[in-house]
Amino acid sequence: MRLTKTKLDRDARRELILDVAQGVFLEEGFANASMSTIAARLGGSKGTLYNYFKSKDELFNAYVERRCLWQDEVFGSPLAGEAPDETLRRIGRAYLLRILTDFNLRNFRLIASEAERSPDIGQTFYDAGPRKGAERVAELLSDMQAAGHLDLDDPLDAAHQFLGLVQNRLFKARLCNALPELTQKQIEDEATLATRTFLRAFGTRT
Repeated sequence: MRLTKTKLDRDARRELILDVAQGVFLEEGFANASMSTIAARLGGSKGTLYNYFKSKDELFNAYVERRCLWQDEVFGSPLAGEAPDETLRRIGRAYLLRILTDFNLRNFRLIASEAERSPDIGQTFYDAGPRKGAERVAELLSDMQAAGHLDLDDPLDAAHQFLGLVQNRLFKARLCNALPELTQKQIEDEATLATRTFLRAFGTRT
């Protein structure tokens, strides 16, 4: 279906609103952020803003969902001719590069704090983020198992275990701001260690 200019303009405007809202939420927190402030930064009226989002909660929910879209890129299909260990290391590197940045952790802290006030927000984030990511990795692992590279009881359980190996050793330290952003070497080393450990547990002997 061909998109009309009006549709394209509306989509672009919605993305701009989410960009501005994200900045306001991060600076002021959800409770202190207001639709008036977001509208003022956009240079328009609250009425225009409400044409796109009926409430601050709805706007925050859309922001949460958009924060998870990067997973489609990170957990894509294996590259042509790529060995299983190469695929897992590539996913591990990309995953760490995304989730352990200062910017992403600021967003995570904000979303987690709002999840206590509104469990629906937490559920939205979990479904669009961690759950969807694990399901995408499970699809990749299932394909590897079908090709004879892995021996798994449950691909989804294995996906959670792989992602845990990739992130868990450093996530808490980064979340508490006890460790600076990782260097490229640290990312590479962590992804390699996670891949090696995972394949020792689940790789087939050839």
